[in-house]
Amino acid sequence: MSNIEQILLSKKKEKHPVYVQGIKANLGQFSQQLLQVFFVGLTIGLQRNVVPILAEVEFGVPAGSFTLLMAFIISFGFVKGTMNFIAGRLSESVGRRKILLWGWIAAFPIPFIFLYAPSWSWIVCANVLLGINQGFAWSMTVTSKVDITRPEQRGLATGFNEFFGYGGVAIAGIVTGYLAAYFDPRWSLFSFGLVIVVVAFVTAYLFSKDTLPWVQVEAKAHKDGTHKGPTPRFPNIPENPSAMEVFTLVTYKHRTFSALSQAGCVEKFVDALVWAFFPIYFLNHGLSVVEIGWVVGVYGIVWGASQLWTGPLSDAIGRKWPIVIGMWVCGMGVMATVLVNGVIYWSATAAMMGIGMALLYPTLIAAVGDISHPNWRGSSLGTYRFWRDTGYGIGALSIGLVAEMTGNIEAGFILTAGVMGLSGLWTLIAVEETHPKFNPATVAKKGKS
Repeated sequence: MSNIEQILLSKKKEKHPVYVQGIKANLGQFSQQLLQVFFVGLTIGLQRNVVPILAEVEFGVPAGSFTLLMAFIISFGFVKGTMNFIAGRLSESVGRRKILLWGWIAAFPIPFIFLYAPSWSWIVCANVLLGINQGFAWSMTVTSKVDITRPEQRGLATGFNEFFGYGGVAIAGIVTGYLAAYFDPRWSLFSFGLVIVVVAFVTAYLFSKDTLPWVQVEAKAHKDGTHKGPTPRFPNIPENPSAMEVFTLVTYKHRTFSALSQAGCVEKFVDALVWAFFPIYFLNHGLSVVEIGWVVGVYGIVWGASQLWTGPLSDAIGRKWPIVIGMWVCGMGVMATVLVNGVIYWSATAAMMGIGMALLYPTLIAAVGDISHPNWRGSSLGTYRFWRDTGYGIGALSIGLVAEMTGNIEAGFILTAGVMGLSGLWTLIAVEETHPKFNPATVAKKGKS
């Protein structure tokens, strides 16, 4: 072969890269998606401390109007849940990168609404946009990581994803607490939020790549029998199912998928509680905005950091037990919060809740990914994330109504702890291990679960 032919062949290979799965092989793009989910976490973390307090002191939400207070989370949850499903389905045709960019475009008005909002209803509307941002942008970061990593790395990949995401949530809560204590709260939210959105959009536009080519290569390997390693237990449905076929499969037709979806929905009761009730509860108990920021921050930091070991743990021992134990540990942490008093003790219960969330959160995503065929993985993850983040709306509405009917904010904590315990029991009974290493498909059972 002549030198010219070798050069032409080299150029041809550059234009047609080999889409190999694995974190090491795709470290650059994996790192870029970590940066993106960190920005997404910062965007939602803007509201985790200051905004619930502003509801009463700035926007006139009456004390004790727990359902009205929860309205901004209810709007966020239902919108984000819907956008998760839409984003997952669309990403299989238009690609992951476009959906990510659309998510950041939706976030641009949010800082301006924080600055100029004349009433609480504007904040509720801002959270509709936040739901679109989160449903599109966060969905694509986790879906892209699952696309480019090997099956035995999915726990690690989702652990890293949620570590960076909820690390961003925690950091934003702490930073905005300090900013609001020393500067105008609205200007603090505006300036911090605008910088995040602009930087996130620019970096996504310049450096993110679409991961659909990796999906296509993986699907082909499963189809022609060249897939290496244990065979996942894919459900027996058409090779290219419709959106409704995937939605019904993950929602109720498949026992394991259904149990995973309900677990995802219920665990958002905890996050809704922390988001809206923690600031009010601790403010009523004499904590300052900075102290509240740190207690809420402990929850987010422990949750985020612990996923660096809980994700790999599920790769090593399987998915089921980390999910079940996580649900119960988190529920016990919620219950313990109303039984203790003082910043140190509340920080300890927040850390307990964080550990529980770390055990269940990335593992649920990995479990759904385990048994989702590459052809419809985006749709199945979108459906799971639909039910998971709709849990914000269902949880916020349920917690707010219970607290308002009883006139007791602690009732919301008790409800959350109870449903977490029951959800963990449902998961224990209904979920079959999904990790292909520990429960691979066999010739007799291939395609069933």
